[in-house]
Amino acid sequence: MRNFYRIFIVIFITAVLARPANADSIINGDYVTFAAGPDDDVKVTCYVDSRYERLTDYANGYSLLVPHNVTVNAHLSPVVTVLANDTLQIEIFYDNFAGTQTTVEDYISYGNNFINNTRDHHVLLNEIYNQNGFKIHILNWTRRKLQHVPNDKNYYSSIEIIKNQNEVYTVFIKSSQPIENAKEIADSFRLTDRRGQPRFTLPVSQSHTRLNSETQSFYNTYFGVTSPLRWGIFEPSAPQTFEKLDELERQLDYTFPILVRYQSLDETLPVHALETACERGRIVELTLQTSHYFTDNAGVIYDILDGKYDDYFKLYAEQLKAFGHPVLFRLNNEMNGEWCWYSAYYYGKDAELYKAAWRHIHSIFDDNGVDNALWVWNPHDLSFPDFKWNHYLMYYPGDEYVDIIGLTGYNTGTYFAGEKWREFDSIYPGLYAEYDRHFAKPFMITEFGSNSVGGDKPAWINKMFSQINQFSKLKVAIWWNSIDYDKTGNPGRVYIFDETGDTMSAFRQGLKSFRR
Repeated sequence: MRNFYRIFIVIFITAVLARPANADSIINGDYVTFAAGPDDDVKVTCYVDSRYERLTDYANGYSLLVPHNVTVNAHLSPVVTVLANDTLQIEIFYDNFAGTQTTVEDYISYGNNFINNTRDHHVLLNEIYNQNGFKIHILNWTRRKLQHVPNDKNYYSSIEIIKNQNEVYTVFIKSSQPIENAKEIADSFRLTDRRGQPRFTLPVSQSHTRLNSETQSFYNTYFGVTSPLRWGIFEPSAPQTFEKLDELERQLDYTFPILVRYQSLDETLPVHALETACERGRIVELTLQTSHYFTDNAGVIYDILDGKYDDYFKLYAEQLKAFGHPVLFRLNNEMNGEWCWYSAYYYGKDAELYKAAWRHIHSIFDDNGVDNALWVWNPHDLSFPDFKWNHYLMYYPGDEYVDIIGLTGYNTGTYFAGEKWREFDSIYPGLYAEYDRHFAKPFMITEFGSNSVGGDKPAWINKMFSQINQFSKLKVAIWWNSIDYDKTGNPGRVYIFDETGDTMSAFRQGLKSFRR
């Protein structure tokens, strides 16, 4: 076995070293000239003719033709390999649904539902055919140009190459010009023997958010390296009124320093709520979800990036600047869930547009001198749909635009079909460890809770409090003290800790060590 392993290493390294002079190697995310080891993530591009070179991704097991003059970005190799220049971007995904209830047919039909929005998407081609032993689906479409997207690529081709009922490769092409060669690229696709392992190699940098002295002091106190864990709460009537919250805090003998306030595009900055919270010595996690109530919001992301909300965000920024006190600004949380209108599920599977909208709003804040907002980026712990193009890392706008990483994972209980009881230690240790590998920023649980349907809620709360102090980068945890109702108005997910005497007692007992 040892001799076999040595032979494998020699063959693999020799193959990489023997590449033609007109080839480039990307090893573990970087262009390099040295040889790879047997476990490395290796991708090679090699000249073919005047139009194409061939990309071979050994770690993900495929090769295909790609146009010249594209740079390979493999920092998210377990999720996507990206090839791009100023006018073109190609994203390549591999999904394997073995062991799940999802099929490749589900992936294709459900994932392409956005074409039903014919106001914003114009389908150019929708074809299924067989080639080289694969079933191939090509969907081409276009949308209008967006003024706030630099080098906007508004022509699309989604090529789904079906290996079997569980495995599919997707070649997602965006271009500033009509895409004429999608079929040629699709037909060039080949499987290769897998070598090495795909790796995450995300670079890490600091944010560049300007902070006034009060906000910097708040950040240092609450999110510094040695800051202790503190608690916050979502109580639906606060901070507009404190009547209910005052009673809860009296019973708990604990004052929550951080409160949650949600809003949509139907209102501008809730100045009164912020001022009321400030008067009571509280900080608000202000959650702006860029959608409207009671309407179809499928095209709102396009409208934001086309400048139709510029005046809204300018006024918002002016009012926030005038308020002056610290705000935890959580923009478009749980974006990897299709229950959110700003999920890429609604705008052509193009998560780059989420990032573009985030950066655009950030720039408006900067232009208006906002220096009291800490930007909180917050996916859901589970992606719905659980497809690679909807992976939470596809939505990350970049370290320079984010100050705090938000974690959200609920024990939803068993009331609704398809949901299950999840203990705290089956959600957060794994989630924290994964995020800790990717981000060098402080963490907060922006909202979470446990249902009472399907298990022992007091026991869940007791275990949660006994385990939550193990995460050194976790600085704030916010309990979502409310109820999700079903379509008939019956409570389905009961997250309130004051549901019964036992749940209230468990929460009060758990907070004892946090009282100061």
